[in-house]
Amino acid sequence: MEDLHVESSRIQKQIEDHLGMGPGNLLFDFRQLDGRVRLDLITVNPRHHQSFLLRYEEGHDRLDALRKMLAYVKDFRDTESSYTIQWRARGDRELQTSYFRAHNAYEALDKLYYGRDLNTITVFSVVLNPSS
Repeated sequence: MEDLHVESSRIQKQIEDHLGMGPGNLLFDFRQLDGRVRLDLITVNPRHHQSFLLRYEEGHDRLDALRKMLAYVKDFRDTESSYTIQWRARGDRELQTSYFRAHNAYEALDKLYYGRDLNTITVFSVVLNPSS
């Protein structure tokens, strides 16, 4: 029988390694949702200290959600487009640039605004990057 905590930790480490991000820059937020588990994978930018949604997955339990997230991070570059969003937080003077993988511009904006009031960020541009 596998230890659920050890297996969870192992998969989280694989996700961090695959994305090239350390534990302080990647948050795993689990919550119960209608008898299932939703995992929100959140990135924290060390330069401007803002957090954004990378992806959410739902599973039967924590391990199922983590396994789905690992599968996603291994191939998301092949299934989603790259967007560049230029934005500024209310009260800041500096324009910021962030990059998102999404199926469309609306999904990229949802990831930018994740967990915050729409009035806290002003978006100046959303650009679909050329694919290679």
